[in-house]
Amino acid sequence: MTGLGSVLWRKFRVYQVFGANTNVGKTIFSTLLCRSAQALRQPQKVWYLKPVSTGPIDDADKWHLDRFARGVDTQDFYQFDAAVSPHVAAAQHNVQDSQILSKLSRQIKLNAEQGPGFMLVETAGGPHSPGPSGTSQADMFRPLRLPLIFVADWRLGGISTSISSYEALRMRGYDVDGVAVFKDTTYQNYDYFRRYFKTENIPVMTAPTPPTPSEMHDHSSMSNYYLNVENSSEENDGTSISQFSRALAESHDRRIDRLDSMASTAHKHVWWPFEQHSRIDPSRLNVIDSAYQDYFHTYATRSPDTPPGRYSENGPPLLRCTVDGSASWWTQGLGHANTRLAAAAANAAGRYGHVMFASGVHEPALSLMEKLLVLLENPRLQRVFFSDNGSTGMEVAVKMGLKAAAARYGWHEEDSNIEILGLRNSYHGDTIGAMDMTEPSVFNGKVSWYRGRGHWFDFPTVKMQKGIWVVEKPTHLEGDLGTTAEFPSLSSIFDSGRDFGQVAAVYEAHIRRELKRLTQDEQRRFGALVLEPVVLGAGGMMLVDPLFQRTLVNVVRSTPSLFSPNIQAPRLDPTAQGDWNGLPVIADEVFAGLYRLGHRTASSLIHVHPDISVHAKLLTGGLLPLAVTIASESIFEAALSPSKADALLHGHSYTAHPVGCAVANESLEQLLALDEGGAWDSFKMDWSRSRSMSSEIVSALKDVVKNAAPSAEDNAPAEPPLPIWSTWSSAFVSALSHATSQVQGVWALGTVLSIEFRDESGSGYTSDAAASVQRKLLEDPSVSGWNIHSRVLGNVLYLMASQVTTEDDVRMWEGRLREVLQI
Repeated sequence: MTGLGSVLWRKFRVYQVFGANTNVGKTIFSTLLCRSAQALRQPQKVWYLKPVSTGPIDDADKWHLDRFARGVDTQDFYQFDAAVSPHVAAAQHNVQDSQILSKLSRQIKLNAEQGPGFMLVETAGGPHSPGPSGTSQADMFRPLRLPLIFVADWRLGGISTSISSYEALRMRGYDVDGVAVFKDTTYQNYDYFRRYFKTENIPVMTAPTPPTPSEMHDHSSMSNYYLNVENSSEENDGTSISQFSRALAESHDRRIDRLDSMASTAHKHVWWPFEQHSRIDPSRLNVIDSAYQDYFHTYATRSPDTPPGRYSENGPPLLRCTVDGSASWWTQGLGHANTRLAAAAANAAGRYGHVMFASGVHEPALSLMEKLLVLLENPRLQRVFFSDNGSTGMEVAVKMGLKAAAARYGWHEEDSNIEILGLRNSYHGDTIGAMDMTEPSVFNGKVSWYRGRGHWFDFPTVKMQKGIWVVEKPTHLEGDLGTTAEFPSLSSIFDSGRDFGQVAAVYEAHIRRELKRLTQDEQRRFGALVLEPVVLGAGGMMLVDPLFQRTLVNVVRSTPSLFSPNIQAPRLDPTAQGDWNGLPVIADEVFAGLYRLGHRTASSLIHVHPDISVHAKLLTGGLLPLAVTIASESIFEAALSPSKADALLHGHSYTAHPVGCAVANESLEQLLALDEGGAWDSFKMDWSRSRSMSSEIVSALKDVVKNAAPSAEDNAPAEPPLPIWSTWSSAFVSALSHATSQVQGVWALGTVLSIEFRDESGSGYTSDAAASVQRKLLEDPSVSGWNIHSRVLGNVLYLMASQVTTEDDVRMWEGRLREVLQI
């Protein structure tokens, strides 16, 4: 899909002609519009293209244009003799949708290079008539998102067919610039369409019904028909062909004028998140016209010093494909403009709109609860609380956890001295409570109400350096935890067999010492352990040693006496799937959960079942905001009492929004189908081969490459229970790790790639070390016509594929990175 997207030029107008059905007059209206374009005073070339035609050649639509719109450059790609649906005819010739799209995109661009012009692309049948691969044409042509001329059905039953077709096109994000229909006086559909589309502010062109099929072959009859239509005026009761053509041109100009002004208007009035506005240049704003799958279609401004090129007469293309390199801030998983998600949203909006959820239930919410409790594979989790975003979901989670701890340990809930345990560089959102769960940082340092209620452990991180996977310890903790340790593969770092090694014992001793100091020497009280499993997102895209997080959870659960002297032993085995022990364990899976890291949950990668788990972002596949906080029954029971004051008094008006829940149901079904259907098998195979090769290399270099601390991990099982893989190729990750003059370390897991750049002045969120690479990725080399939009976290640049990104696309993105970094 790279480079294949929406197209737009200032002086070259291209439209796609869709009809409500077959035989509604698409070709006749196309002929009228091409003739009208030829008659305009300003010189321009006119093209007509029918990508796929079926039936005898002498009945072909291209042939009709050749006869009655002389001078129009007519084109086609495939002409099949059989008068059947294109997907039936194409099956005999192995023609794929992707071939047609690529040809069409190239042909449009070739035509545009010839200067100002007008072009029509006519489809076959109706919007849902299948293309060569059996895909609905409305979906097949959607990547290009050409503005539409819609030909309505003038026959009996045509009103229903036409409105249904129009709604199907609009739901897919098409802009319908005009409607055409024959003026049949028997059924008078045209009169209904005029009134209907007037409310949509869409012009309707009418023309007399054409000659009969036998008369259409008579050159004289058809020529007279076209002349009569062109000479008639519909000003009193409709839109003439000339008025319609002008309306199309005005719509084209309005669209471009709006795109021209969007950046400057936004710069004056928008307050953007996470941006220092004194550093924002309007010319560098990302103006997004539309999006499809992994790409934005962005407005491509040209700076004044750009030399004129081959588009000098017509102007350069105004839209380009831009890789959505942050997966739209980590939300995107099933592709922009996903039709099934949009349909789920439309259905729920039509059935419910929004209905209040307090003391009620509706099917989308109930279905979503049932799906989540099964999909997350955590027997602890039984109760689902709905909210609207990850930060709010974490606020709810910490309220639940602190309430449960206070109830068990006899604390007053209003005691502001109850804290949480977590990891340094954590981030749980921007609401006040979520910020208080994190250490002082650039995110909260200048927020007046921030209090920072907790202790945050420093921790070992995972990265690849010079082709070797390492677990790097914080320098100031090397005395406690040991120095950097090397591993044959990323998979071996996630191996639960490490629990029985010396490093696990070292981690456990360190954590116990810290907890004893905090709870006994400093007399601090803690009410929850809050973790981002595996990956710390906004804190710097840091991959945490899974053994450290797992050991931290196990120590907390197995030693409740650290948190209350009244409880000397765990209520249950800490690995049991029932009551919580020590402290409630809260997993912030807002970013990393639901297959972002290649598995249903990030917690499964550290072999932990949290007591409370928070999910958002990929929950709705990237379409709508929604979050869930899911808790165990024992956490829930802490809020039960005769007094309403003891309840979890939290909620908002749009709790369990039916549209969001319906989309989430569809999203989970699609994600599960991808997983179970083997959609990621090629990526898994690549990383499986990499594990084998790495093991051989490390074995050969055993005398040179040694772990810093003695370990029994060499005797642990070689394979983890869960496969560790990424959409980013293992060879590419290794190549990045060898670019040591620029790269400090790199890791890839699931769809995430994180590159830590060297910065002699210091790392962190305020570093600009990755900004130059970000700018280069955003540049648009004329040879390709596409670029990469990305986000940086100080000296870390990260890129994120979706769960539906193709292998070909991600390899092309890797190629661009190789060019920029010169590796």
